[in-house]
Amino acid sequence: MNTPQETQIETEQELQDQTETEEPLDQMAELEPTKDNFKLFGLYDVTNVKVQDPGMKRYMNLEPKLNVKSHGRVREKFSRAKLNILEVFANLIAVPGHRGKKHKIQTGWKTGKYSQNMRIVLNTLKIIEEKTKENPVQVLVTAIENAAPRDGVTIIEYGGARYPQAVDVSPLRRFTMTLRNMVQGSYDKSFNKKTKIEQALADELVKAYKQDMDSFSMSKKRDSEKQADSAR
Repeated sequence: MNTPQETQIETEQELQDQTETEEPLDQMAELEPTKDNFKLFGLYDVTNVKVQDPGMKRYMNLEPKLNVKSHGRVREKFSRAKLNILEVFANLIAVPGHRGKKHKIQTGWKTGKYSQNMRIVLNTLKIIEEKTKENPVQVLVTAIENAAPRDGVTIIEYGGARYPQAVDVSPLRRFTMTLRNMVQGSYDKSFNKKTKIEQALADELVKAYKQDMDSFSMSKKRDSEKQADSAR
């Protein structure tokens, strides 16, 4: 028969073996719910964010990440589809004064630093969340869909004469052009004024979300579609 000391050692060994087998299972059980509920920047849940426009759906990348910086590695054709929507937004904030082939006067805070641009984006989303009490990423997506022009105008040359011709705008151009209009309109409202760029961007996005025609991007959409109607 085993002595009391030997039996105590055996029971302690059995308990230790049992805990060693159970610990990994408990750790995996704790990790599973966090994986399903992973959020963008650890702040915004994008699982319920819906893109209603079927054309722009493939270009609105809403993959949840803690850092949405691609470091310029995505360079192939239609690469915007692989970039997160907030990264595209931050990249356009880097050049708010660029209009066509001209560069307008820019403020000193616009140095092109990614961290500074992304901080502006996060502050904008925070203001939108406080104003609307809704998911700011959903507000951004819906605002882009509402302000994206469907028709545009191009110039064709025939017999030495140039004529405007109405064309359908591609989904990728609708997405990037709308974001650019939002940034440029917000920059005009904050340049040399007391309004900060974060507040101007939040106001622009909320107005486009509500389809308010005071929005700069909504007015640009209306002008583009009017020109296309007259050029048909």
